Amino acid sequence: MTVLMARVVQRVFWSRIRDGATTVDAAKAAGISSQQGDVWFRNAGGMVPLSLFPPSGRFLSISEREQIHAGISQGRSIRAIAASIGRSPSTVLRELRRNLDRQQYRSRSKLGRPVTVPWRYSPSLAQRRADQRLARPKPSKLALNDRLRDAVQAGLLRKLSPEQIMRRLPLDFPDEAEMRVSHETIYQSLYVQGRGALRRELTDCLRTGRALRKPARRATSRGKRIPDMVMISERPAEVEDRAVPGHWEGDLIVGKDNGSAIGTLVERSTRFVMLLHLPDRHGAIEVQGAMIEQMRKLPHFLRKTLTWDQGSELAGHRNITAALEMGVYFCDPHSPWQRGRNENTNGLLRQYFPKGTDLSGYHRDYLDFVANELNERPRKTLHWATPKEALDQLLSNPPANGVALTA
Repeated sequence: MTVLMARVVQRVFWSRIRDGATTVDAAKAAGISSQQGDVWFRNAGGMVPLSLFPPSGRFLSISEREQIHAGISQGRSIRAIAASIGRSPSTVLRELRRNLDRQQYRSRSKLGRPVTVPWRYSPSLAQRRADQRLARPKPSKLALNDRLRDAVQAGLLRKLSPEQIMRRLPLDFPDEAEMRVSHETIYQSLYVQGRGALRRELTDCLRTGRALRKPARRATSRGKRIPDMVMISERPAEVEDRAVPGHWEGDLIVGKDNGSAIGTLVERSTRFVMLLHLPDRHGAIEVQGAMIEQMRKLPHFLRKTLTWDQGSELAGHRNITAALEMGVYFCDPHSPWQRGRNENTNGLLRQYFPKGTDLSGYHRDYLDFVANELNERPRKTLHWATPKEALDQLLSNPPANGVALTA
């Protein structure tokens, strides 16, 4: 396989990965074996190699290098070659100076006279050198700055995401420009081989707990319908605006063999989290009782609506509505994005309650501890304030007649 073909195949593979395909499907689309696709994926830590998708127009492509080679073979001038590929003459000249083969050699003409053959230019070799320059093993910023690395590791141990760490650094170190790092640098230090400035075991602190990035999975099917459901299409329009407080999303996270569960509730405007303790069973009666007990602690203006999926555990939704004076609405089948805040929260909770474990053994105090941890996480949508700070602001200055707070 030529260098050009190899890059085309890899681009197809990684394009499918970026679209959310599995390594098996991406390998099939690229025409390679699933084993080869798995090797590419693991060696890259699940991250698309930058050299395969350079910024548009910034770097010469392999096809442009092929045209440069053709122009040299035809004896065309630097300016003519540059014009044919839409580049400046200095770009072509710099490319040739970097990649002309310095080894001159002599041959014999038919008349026996020595002939000097011009210096050679190889498009494939030039592309390989460009890739090496783009992905050169320069020291990571985290490897060079001990204080920055310690701050990032402390954030990961607190189970903050790399983006949350990145956004909090300017707030925690406002006058220290050297205490800045991108979230992509943090991911590369954890994922990519040869870039490990952070301890490998810190990948366990990421939400997924994996040392590889994985494509998103498809939603699974749900069971029977619940009587008298009010669908999300009938939910008040103000719910879509996060500025209005009091609208909640909820679900269950289940344990091993679906034998145990914890209820999760998240408020849309503040991202404030509440957990429902379900130590024995997680049927409709238990969920109904735990939810009413928890949400009665809130003032009435923070109990407007609840959005849930079509799980049978909320079959008592009419009793919940009557007890809390709060409308309950159900998502469409196979539509987890309709309660995306809760889906995000459940992903965070899996750092504390791993899949395949028995959730019935967790004490109520531990659930309160976990909820507090999440409520003290800085959130992008809150301009890197915490849900606890946002809720405290609401409670100290409640909106009049349900109108949103203004800055």
